[in-house]
Amino acid sequence: MAKQPAQSQDRVFLVVVDETEEMHAALRFASRRAKSTGGKVALLYVIEPTEFMHWMAAEDLSQEENRKRAEEVMQGLSAEVNEWAGELPVLFLREGDRDECVLELIEEEPAISILVLGAATGAKGPGPLVSALTGKFVGKLRVPITIVPGNLNDEQIKAIT
Repeated sequence: MAKQPAQSQDRVFLVVVDETEEMHAALRFASRRAKSTGGKVALLYVIEPTEFMHWMAAEDLSQEENRKRAEEVMQGLSAEVNEWAGELPVLFLREGDRDECVLELIEEEPAISILVLGAATGAKGPGPLVSALTGKFVGKLRVPITIVPGNLNDEQIKAIT
């Protein structure tokens, strides 16, 4: 029996959370696409390893502060997604290398169907995650990537979603 095509409610738009302006453009885009297609938004926040490897107590404290910060950021973004998409997002919090965590999550979660990234608009290029996932790691992805220019405003995003 042939597998049925994915229904629109099965579509999950994954946004990798950081504190850049381009991430906010990607988040607005993903939220609007999810709303217009009946899909969902998923947010991934990756806590990267700290530099305090020799001082375990300091590292533990730093990691705890990082986790608390991650939870606060995700809570705020969840409210924004709920406002834009009409539904709370699925939340993922991981620790490790960001590129690897993105690839691992996409492999582990079959519902994720699109990765939405925001591209920086400065002279340094689109950003390290966009560069890595469209470069050396592109062959490891099982989902398409939508790259949203980081300088799009709400009106421009509305016009294209």
